[in-house]
Amino acid sequence: MLSPSTIRFLKAFSRTLLWSLSFYPQILLNLRRRSTIGATAAFPTLNVLGFTCYTLTTLLFYYSPLIQSQYKVRNNGEENTVRGNDVAFALHALVLSTLTWSMFWPRLWGFEKRSMKVGRGIWGIVFGCMGGVGWTVATVITKGKGGGRDAGGWAWIDAVYAVGYVKLVVTVLKYIPQAWANYKRQSTVGWSIDQILMDLLGGILSIAQLVIDSSMQSDWSGITGNPVKLGLGNISIIFDIIFMVQHYILYRGNGKVEEDGEDVERRGLLSGDEAAAPQ
Repeated sequence: MLSPSTIRFLKAFSRTLLWSLSFYPQILLNLRRRSTIGATAAFPTLNVLGFTCYTLTTLLFYYSPLIQSQYKVRNNGEENTVRGNDVAFALHALVLSTLTWSMFWPRLWGFEKRSMKVGRGIWGIVFGCMGGVGWTVATVITKGKGGGRDAGGWAWIDAVYAVGYVKLVVTVLKYIPQAWANYKRQSTVGWSIDQILMDLLGGILSIAQLVIDSSMQSDWSGITGNPVKLGLGNISIIFDIIFMVQHYILYRGNGKVEEDGEDVERRGLLSGDEAAAPQ
C-alpha cells in the first residue's frame, strides 16, 4: 500500500500535469482553425491578470522568508501549503495565458480578422483589482508595524493575500462572458471542451491535495490559511460543469458560429460600452 506522502505526491503531480495540459487544447484549436471566433476576448484578458497575480503570490509564499514567517505567526506555527509544483504550474500558466491572449491580435498570427472588443466592464475589473492591491500596499506601508514586518498588525502578508484574492475574483468572473456567449450562439464551437475536462480533473485533485496536506499536518489551518487555493478549485469545478452541460447536452451538435466575426461577448454580461482592441 502506498504511503500517505506518496499518495500526496502523486495527486500533486497529477493535478499540476492536468492543469498545465489544459492550456494547450484552446491554443491548438485556434491554430487549426486559424481563428479565435467562438472564444471571447474576456477570458484570456482576465486570465493574464489572474495568473500574473497567482504567480506573484505563489512565488512569495514559496521563496520569501518574511511571508513564510508571517504565515506561521498567524497560523499556529504551521508551514504554508504552497509546494514546488504550485510554483511550476503558476509560471507555466502565465506563459501560456499570455500566448493565448496574443492570439486575439489577428495580425500577429495571420488569423481571420474579427471585430474583437473587450468591454469596459472587463477593464473595470482589471483596474479595480489593481486599485484594491494598491490600497492594501499603501495601508501596510502607512499603518503596518515595523514597516509591515510585524504580523500582529497590517503586514506584507496582507498585501500578498490581496494579490491572491485578485486571482480568486478573476476566476469567479472570467468564465461568465464565455458561458453567456455560448448561450447567445447556442453553440460551443470555437471553445475547446478538452481544456474543460482537464481543468475539472485538476480542480478535483487540487482540493484533494489541500485536504491531504492539512490532514498530514493535523492542522486544518492549511485550508483556512490558503483560501485562494481552496476557492480556485471549487469555482473552476462549478464552471467546468456548466460548460460540459452546454457542450454535451444543451448545444450538442450545434455548429453555429458568428460568421461575420462579431464577438457575442460585446452584447453579453460585463460588456457595457466597449473599447476596441487593436487588430
